[in-house]
Amino acid sequence: MSERSSALEAEIGRVVQRTRRIGAEAAFRAAIEERLRGLESEMSEVKSRLNGLLFFIASTVIAQVVLRIWA
Repeated sequence: MSERSSALEAEIGRVVQRTRRIGAEAAFRAAIEERLRGLESEMSEVKSRLNGLLFFIASTVIAQVVLRIWA
C-alpha cells in the first residue's frame, strides 16, 4: 500500500509542477503580448508623425517650386 501511496504522491507532485510551469509560461506569454501591444501603439504613433512630417516637407517643396516658377 505504501508503494502505491508514494507513487501516487510522486504523480501528484509531477502534475503540480507541470501546472505551475504552464502557469508561468502563460504569465510570460501574457507579458510579452502586452509589450507587443504597447510597441504596436508606439509604432502607430511614429508612423502618424512621420507621415505628417513627409506631408509638410512635400508641401514645402511644392510651394518653393511654385514660387520659383511664378517669380
